[in-house]
Amino acid sequence: ELAAVIGATVPTGFELTAAEEVQEKLGSASRISRDRGKIYFEVPARCLPQVHHLRSVDNLFVVVQEFKDYQFKENKEDALKDLEDLVKKLPWTDPLKVWELNNSLKKKKTKRKKHNLQSTASKEKLNEDGEEEGTDQKDASKHEDCAQNTAGIEPASSQDAEKTQGVASGNEEEEEEEENEQSDAKDELQAGSGGETKAGDGKPSEGEAKMLKFRVTCNRAGDKHSFTSNEAARDFGGAVQEHFQWKADMTNFDVEVLLNIHNNEVVVGIALTEESLHRRNITHFGPTTLRSTLAYGMLRLCDPQPTDIIVDPMCGTGAIPIEGATEWPSCYHIAGDNNPQAVKRAANNICSLLKKNENKESSTSLGIPLDIIQWDICNLPLRTGSVDIIVTDMPFGKRIGSKKKNWDLYPACLMEMGRICTPGTGRAVLLTQDKKCFAKALSRMGHIWRKGQTVWVNVGGLHAAVYLLKRTWERAEERRSFW
Repeated sequence: ELAAVIGATVPTGFELTAAEEVQEKLGSASRISRDRGKIYFEVPARCLPQVHHLRSVDNLFVVVQEFKDYQFKENKEDALKDLEDLVKKLPWTDPLKVWELNNSLKKKKTKRKKHNLQSTASKEKLNEDGEEEGTDQKDASKHEDCAQNTAGIEPASSQDAEKTQGVASGNEEEEEEEENEQSDAKDELQAGSGGETKAGDGKPSEGEAKMLKFRVTCNRAGDKHSFTSNEAARDFGGAVQEHFQWKADMTNFDVEVLLNIHNNEVVVGIALTEESLHRRNITHFGPTTLRSTLAYGMLRLCDPQPTDIIVDPMCGTGAIPIEGATEWPSCYHIAGDNNPQAVKRAANNICSLLKKNENKESSTSLGIPLDIIQWDICNLPLRTGSVDIIVTDMPFGKRIGSKKKNWDLYPACLMEMGRICTPGTGRAVLLTQDKKCFAKALSRMGHIWRKGQTVWVNVGGLHAAVYLLKRTWERAEERRSFW
């Protein structure tokens, strides 16, 4: 059976969370390993649909080969020549078969999606000139543009980290039922998905009608290399073009070859995702929209249990509560914000998600366990001790608020969160980049909150921290009753 070594980029600091999810959801996965912002695991190729449903991974790629201790030549020309020569020695055949299988699944999902849209449209009354369909397409393009503008790119941890960037084409396809995808994967494997490649070196056969277009993306980190990431991508890409006779295209490409270099570690891979998997659930973006993968990691950190009441008091566009309601439907989620525009965006995101669920094939949507309200974070309309978990992205004091305001806001927030949280068993997971202010506020609230785990994360290039706090048995200050 065709096996694939899959690499996945994940939010820095949540590598263990991602590895645990892989073990939990892909029981057949083996050889799971973790690295800086990446995890690696081996699965049967038929499990590819399930891999795409992982909630903690941003991007996926199939590993061609990994070198733990690659010896680079000191001379730049020699080092680049070695990278060129490496292309001919790599075992491309099976990874390309996995890429072809992944591509065929994507095409089938697109066909099913079009069929679903057509069947939905046939049930509704459309305008004679089909204006509704055109409007949907315009809205989708607006959302995509907005998503590209607001999503942060996470750099490598080293100061000398570099990345060659291009514009990835295409939108992430709508998720379908896993059973259908798995049967498609089995059909493809039985039909021989590698039929278009030679068994020897993975080159396309002579009869192949379409010439594949490709690009090479190089991620390099370390200060001992004699070359830049652009030079490595250029020379490695030239050798790939010569080896496969593919056509280079930086924007409208079929295959993206990845060259990841971190000091003496080298990983060559082929991308399986055109667009990051964290772009899910959110269609209306705000100035500080959190990645869904980071929201998932924060929620998982507090270990939600069935019937838990989970509150996000500063929800923004709703990334955390929407992810929570989707993944932990047996809990009840409450979201709120003091900004009416943020509440409106979050409500629109919830509506979009409900509509998406209704459009899924043979799915009857029963709604999601989530309510949203506009409120004052320092005076929440919730009973004392009524909340099990608080998960929120606190204002960094950059795009929203200010560092000066945080000195008053943070202690007041921690006090009010302590009031509504259940003494002894309650917990909070809070994200902030204003670590100095948070540490001071926490020291003042030490009788209410005890700091547990700290996870260091990268949010759009900002060095931030996720704090897991445990509620003490101490009684918090009472505020006016709302009941």
